[in-house]
Amino acid sequence: MADAIPSHAPKPDGATGVLVLATGDVLWGRGFGAEGQAVGEVCFHTAMTGYQEIMTDPSFAGQIITFTFPHIGNVGANPDDVEADEPHALGMIVREDPTAPSNFRAAENLQGWMKRHTRIGLAGIDTRALTRRIREGGAPNGVVAHSAEGKFNLDLLLSMAREWPGLEGMDLAKAVTRETHGTWGDDRAGGLWRLGFGYDGVEGEDRPHVVAIDYGSKHNIFRNLVQAGAKVSVVPAEADFDSIMALNPDGIFLSNGPGDPAATGEYAVPVIRSLLETGKPLFGICLGHQLLGLAVGARTTKMFQGHRGANHPVKRLDDGVVEITSMNHGFAVERDSLPANARETHVSLFDGSNAGLELTDKPAFSVQYHPEASPGPQDSFYLFERFVGSLR
Repeated sequence: MADAIPSHAPKPDGATGVLVLATGDVLWGRGFGAEGQAVGEVCFHTAMTGYQEIMTDPSFAGQIITFTFPHIGNVGANPDDVEADEPHALGMIVREDPTAPSNFRAAENLQGWMKRHTRIGLAGIDTRALTRRIREGGAPNGVVAHSAEGKFNLDLLLSMAREWPGLEGMDLAKAVTRETHGTWGDDRAGGLWRLGFGYDGVEGEDRPHVVAIDYGSKHNIFRNLVQAGAKVSVVPAEADFDSIMALNPDGIFLSNGPGDPAATGEYAVPVIRSLLETGKPLFGICLGHQLLGLAVGARTTKMFQGHRGANHPVKRLDDGVVEITSMNHGFAVERDSLPANARETHVSLFDGSNAGLELTDKPAFSVQYHPEASPGPQDSFYLFERFVGSLR
């Protein structure tokens, strides 16, 4: 039986933050970071580390993250541990108040980082009870709000939560993609980060050329492609077939991103189908995986609670090896809808949902999880080596 979440609980003394769910539940806490309110889907994330990377992952656009690990903020924030130039998650909900950072890499505390990036934090919440509510009832719409004076219009916040349309049918790739074509590594070091060295530089001009379509990409994906030996050009989500081919790619990469793949697919799928016809190798991650599935005739569906965490076991069907992966998705490819020329390559051991596919008649494959994320294991880096190796 899930712990009860109080509905319309009276405001306690000292409350400067609140979470109002579309169900009418009201959860009081202590606000930090920016003041104001934000409306979106309330989800939970099980990672014990990497809160800064999670907050800046564009795949979290439109979402408010409940962290199941209670001590968020204890290592502060720094300019290196980000996956985009700014946070895309709307806010965070945590159990304990963030403390002063205790890490030699910290450049500022979490509260200041959140405020500087206009993101709202809410502490003092029973995150175990909220997580159970999401697991049993699905991810609800909600509003997180912070007021230093503790003044809130609950009726207005409830209306905001109930009127927000939800992620299903919503194309968010256009909101988070870059606006122009660029070359990864021109304005920042291109490779992976190493303690004591920072990010590796980019060397050599004879590397195979990957054109990455940015539906809401993470920096570390491009770093892994470079580390595997590629040079990378990045184009906006709505780039057309001709502009992509004008860059003379050796291979195509489909990035992760937020929102409903069916909505993004309205303009992305025709381009992907044309790219497949060129016979050039193609690799997709997360939203890119779902879009590849749609492009070959499969269907996607909204998941009940989604997969968001850094400890998700995935079984590789070819040899039975289990990879410990990071995941962040609320939609999935329906296994039963895969066409004859698409075979399933990976499955989630949590719920058996599809986690990878490969075409039998084209050099194209994709995974639902994030092989570039390394919360400890680097089980899935081989996918970048496999893709770049196929371009040589």
